[in-house]
Amino acid sequence: MTRLFNDPADFADESTDGFVAANERWVRKVHGGVARSTTSPDGTVALVIGGGSGHYPAFGGLVGHGLAAGAAMGNLFASPSAQQVTAVATASEHGGGVLLSYGNYAGDVLNFDTAARSLEASGISVRTVRVTDDVVSAPADRAHERRGIAGDLCVFKVAGAAAERGDDLDAVTAIAERANDRTRSFGVAFSGCSLPGAEEPLFTVPEGRMAIGMGIHGERGIDETDVPTADGLAALLVDRLLDELPAGVTAAGSRVVPILNGLGSVKYEELFVVYRSVQRRLADAGVVIVEPEVGELVTSFDMAGVSLTLFWLDAELEELWAAPADTPAHRKGGAVPAERVAPSVVAADAAPDEVGPASEDSRAVAVQVAAGFAAVRSVIDEHADELGRIDAVAGDGDHGIGMQRGSHAAAEAASDAVERGAGAGSVLRIAGDAWSDKAGGTSGAIWGAALEALGRVLGDDSRPTGADVVEAVGAATEAVLAFGAVPGDKTMVDALVPFREAFRSRVDDGAALPDAWRAAVSAAQDAAQGTAELLPRKGRARTHAEHAVGTVDPGAVSFALIVEAVAP
Repeated sequence: MTRLFNDPADFADESTDGFVAANERWVRKVHGGVARSTTSPDGTVALVIGGGSGHYPAFGGLVGHGLAAGAAMGNLFASPSAQQVTAVATASEHGGGVLLSYGNYAGDVLNFDTAARSLEASGISVRTVRVTDDVVSAPADRAHERRGIAGDLCVFKVAGAAAERGDDLDAVTAIAERANDRTRSFGVAFSGCSLPGAEEPLFTVPEGRMAIGMGIHGERGIDETDVPTADGLAALLVDRLLDELPAGVTAAGSRVVPILNGLGSVKYEELFVVYRSVQRRLADAGVVIVEPEVGELVTSFDMAGVSLTLFWLDAELEELWAAPADTPAHRKGGAVPAERVAPSVVAADAAPDEVGPASEDSRAVAVQVAAGFAAVRSVIDEHADELGRIDAVAGDGDHGIGMQRGSHAAAEAASDAVERGAGAGSVLRIAGDAWSDKAGGTSGAIWGAALEALGRVLGDDSRPTGADVVEAVGAATEAVLAFGAVPGDKTMVDALVPFREAFRSRVDDGAALPDAWRAAVSAAQDAAQGTAELLPRKGRARTHAEHAVGTVDPGAVSFALIVEAVAP
């Protein structure tokens, strides 16, 4: 379990503050994560990496000379928001463009892609490489669907070295893609991990048993077996990875970097015992081992687990893997002298959104909107633990924490906007931006988009009619559907669409706005409960779909709670 924390909702932020304080030689804090505290030549490509917190030394520990220029760090096991990625990339770039690289998870894809569009719009060239090394998360013919685990390090290291030697953006991107194509990983776990403040781990493994193919966000394994000896585990890991070699690679005579990664609570001495056998088995297969790594490289809080990565080299990749690097958690060669960033270059949070003109009627509605966000904050606080428990059945258990962070940020932003004279539409847009930024993850992006659509339609000019609200709810629904989920996928959409249909139908029939809203709430509640029988087809839960049957979807439940809370 995680023992040392203050408010669990503040854990990721406070951990980042402490990390920066301990590593100012390499990093400085910027909005959404960290950037190098040392300079780089003008025209250098900036490698910006990132993902959720809880995986140290990924991601902040890999920022420094020869590796990443910046790391966007989201909440615990949740992707950083698009605003955070944009801010880190802007603070890290030096005129040579930005390569965004991260593990292939739905929330990361949504938010990094949104950030890429924002950066391109501001005149910064951007490329993206998603790491897909985990062989058990999808079959080889759908390798693009695989998630990224400890193979992140291989891609990040060679891309960072290529950027450091002066390669342009397209060349650095091509090298990162080649490294990803030549990297395979496979992992096991002996116990799950516990988020700060949680009373139970995200999953459990029976005594004497071992989960096979778990994820690094507390996702349970896809299979289970008896715990083998260290030699038996080495055989399992090596044999599985030798079964799937990159195109054009044969084991005998090939040069490979083995990375034996501990996920949080397996002792280094245990890892060395396993690696002893890993090396022997690879040598017996005729593989030439190059500069291996054994240790904690991508962790998952206190998870007891091990993964093996094989990075199959060519001449250029080997040169880049061996190139000097100097970061808080990964170093090769001697320290590289570097000039510190000028003290005047400090990162500040963005100024509050400007508030435009609004009618008195709209400002009056804005007060009600802010009260609604306060009610949302209260209901999410009340149900956060239960939402996390539901999410942990087949996902990573962070839904409650993410919704708390988002709803608190939205409520504070809405209150501030009202004090500055904002109309209803502006309050919704400002609150949505704050929700997305603070919550991160898939749910943060979705709620941010939904609230932006509501605000855009309602505007600041008048008191909305029932027809206006129907149009706004329709726009919010379409904004959510644009992320790709459809009814039946076991997501928030399964409650949102019935809510929209019931609300529109009642208003069209002449019902008063409060009565129509309450009828729609009832439809959303029934639909949310109905998700228990669905198989998830989106997000992290789809990898363990069978575990989710019989449990309601947390996104659908939280949506039903929210629309009920704002009804008064």
